[in-house]
Amino acid sequence: MAALFARSVPTAYLLLTLTAFFWAGNAIAGKLAVGHISPFLLTTIRWTMATMILLPFAVKYLRRDWQLIRSNLFFLAALATIGFTSFNNLLYLALNHTTAINVAIEQASMPLIVFALNFLLFGIRATALQITGFILTLFGVALTVSNGDLSRLLNLQLNIGDVYMLIAVVAYGGYSVALSRKPQLHWLSFITVLAIVALIASFPFTYWEYRTGRINFPDAQGWMVSVYTAIAPSILAQLFWIRGLDIIGSNRGGVFINIVPIFASLMAITILGEAFRAYHAAAILLVLSGVWLSQRQSAKPDETPAKPID
Repeated sequence: MAALFARSVPTAYLLLTLTAFFWAGNAIAGKLAVGHISPFLLTTIRWTMATMILLPFAVKYLRRDWQLIRSNLFFLAALATIGFTSFNNLLYLALNHTTAINVAIEQASMPLIVFALNFLLFGIRATALQITGFILTLFGVALTVSNGDLSRLLNLQLNIGDVYMLIAVVAYGGYSVALSRKPQLHWLSFITVLAIVALIASFPFTYWEYRTGRINFPDAQGWMVSVYTAIAPSILAQLFWIRGLDIIGSNRGGVFINIVPIFASLMAITILGEAFRAYHAAAILLVLSGVWLSQRQSAKPDETPAKPID
């Protein structure tokens, strides 16, 4: 386990690739949840389970870090509400209206948000190759949301699910940038506090589902989806994402989200039976090119390293 978290670039690449794999699975799980559990209830159950799994291991570190947690509670609450609750609510809601392949490819637009916020908030400049990679990614996302017909963008003929997903990406991009300013907590303290706050923040949304008659309590498949989302994307992926960005920074690490469409497309075709169109292939080629280009840079770091997880 110590080798897995060694502070090296290859380690970061492995962790961020695994994160992309788990997030791809989250898109598939969200699609499998449609008709078996309502989206906001899924978010609540997901973070309930994740909190129950984390707490027994985290109690010692929560006690140790309590003063630092208390002094940064507003910041941690904002991270959890934006990156955990809002993102997942919008993701699962989007999957009620669009395909898992679309959702996965749209996640590849996250580097736009990371680059823009890093520059606006912290003055961190993207390299020319990172910008070129982002432009390729943007074209790929545009192909996806327009179903291969870019003229639809001019007429704003977009699927509402794709719109929800793009809003979700903005939320998670902001969360990813803010991670570089996280307090120096033990990783178990950090993840557990965010999970608890995400659970609390999810209650009003689930209550709204209940009051409006939109709630759908889980059947067997809904529970299976909930278990997966609680373990892989909620705990493992979040830990790997935080550590990966800690090692190589959010500008370089953020583009690994573009690998999600590859994994998700394969899963969507084999598990969900979704159709894979020519424009999907073109979009994936563009985003993968963006990943490759964004990693072609000098040895000089392009941003201030984040504080390490101890």
